Amino acid sequence: MDYLKAVLNNDTTKEKYNLETLIKVGKQLNKNISKYEKALNKINSNSPTTSKKIAPIKKIEPVKVEKIEPIKKPKISDKNINNSEYTIKSVESRNNMIIIDFNTKITKDYVRFFEKSIKGGYQDIYDIKGRFKDAYPTKLSIDGVKQIVITQDKYNTLRILFEDSYNLKTIYFINNKRLVLKVLDVKNNTKKQSAAKISTSTRLQNIAKNKIVVLDAGHGGKDAGAVGSNKKYEKYVVYNVTKYLESFLKKRGYKVYLTRNGDKFIKLKNRTLMANKKDADIFISIHANSVPKSKRNKVHGLETFFLSPARSARAKRVAALENKADMDNMNYNSKNVLLSILNQSKITASNKLAIDIHKHMLYEARLMYKDIDDGGVREGPFWVLVGAQMPSVLVEVGYISHPTEGRRLYRKKYQKQLALGIANGIDSYFAKNP
Repeated sequence: MDYLKAVLNNDTTKEKYNLETLIKVGKQLNKNISKYEKALNKINSNSPTTSKKIAPIKKIEPVKVEKIEPIKKPKISDKNINNSEYTIKSVESRNNMIIIDFNTKITKDYVRFFEKSIKGGYQDIYDIKGRFKDAYPTKLSIDGVKQIVITQDKYNTLRILFEDSYNLKTIYFINNKRLVLKVLDVKNNTKKQSAAKISTSTRLQNIAKNKIVVLDAGHGGKDAGAVGSNKKYEKYVVYNVTKYLESFLKKRGYKVYLTRNGDKFIKLKNRTLMANKKDADIFISIHANSVPKSKRNKVHGLETFFLSPARSARAKRVAALENKADMDNMNYNSKNVLLSILNQSKITASNKLAIDIHKHMLYEARLMYKDIDDGGVREGPFWVLVGAQMPSVLVEVGYISHPTEGRRLYRKKYQKQLALGIANGIDSYFAKNP
């Protein structure tokens, strides 16, 4: 638009300035810029000579250049830039992520995401509030992604564009002054990479390497857990989700152990004992929820808990159901005292893990069913988490007592979707807390 205005106003200086900008950006995006180069060459070839008719332009031209400068100055003092011309400190590609570090703390309002279908492929585009000094020389690449383009699209908007022949699946997460863009399930399009090179690159860069995860499928054996319609048992649903989650994590490079293989009864205290013996980095217990018949048509959705004395009636109710198999012999006050002693050192880390897992699990579940209710992240006195010497959470993948949600929980495709969300949440947690 600025270029067209310059042409209509016969403003040669601005016309030339805008042509140079179009050519620069066009080269970055691999677009055909020949018509702009021809127009610029034409302007340069008609530059001032000894002709008397052109002479007045020499006097006007400096004035026009001076008028361009004030246009930029107000933007530099814009409060969004925090009185600094460059708000983005660095941008780099690492493994299957693009990591953007800012000079100040950021929020989700800094990011706008949209997708485009193009001839022969797809684009995922992130417009990020900020200015990066080295946007032009910086090169970004991820193995398996056709191209990643970085441009300073507007004065205070950095654009990062992912493009490939298949529909990429990208996500982002924010941690204080850092924004991470991550490509999930990257397909390897490079045919001539040697196996040794791929192995070395993955070993050095993959955040999953050397991370140990213990997964606990709730209940089992004589303890069926919650029971839905047509005698649908919780212990079978959560075991299937756990097995799918194990598969996803192993493919990403995590070392994974299960507290139970098959339909076995394991005491609650022995589940975290195993996690401690394996020196696990995180412990995740997977369950399905339920309510009495009078409420089963109303209550549904996903919830994620971390260990702490319960603060809500809902958390106490859920914990009472999950603790039933092992801990009926202690009164409520005794339990809370023990919880306060055992869990103080890891409450914060467990809370962070619960937030990441819940956010990604809810996102994936809603891709299949938009009416999934968000039960949120909560604190609760779950005995299966007591004694774990690492960040630990309990995930409720839905209400098996609800007529609709109970049927969904028995569908393999939905079980895989829930497992994928939990896996993505684990990735997100370790990316922010290496």
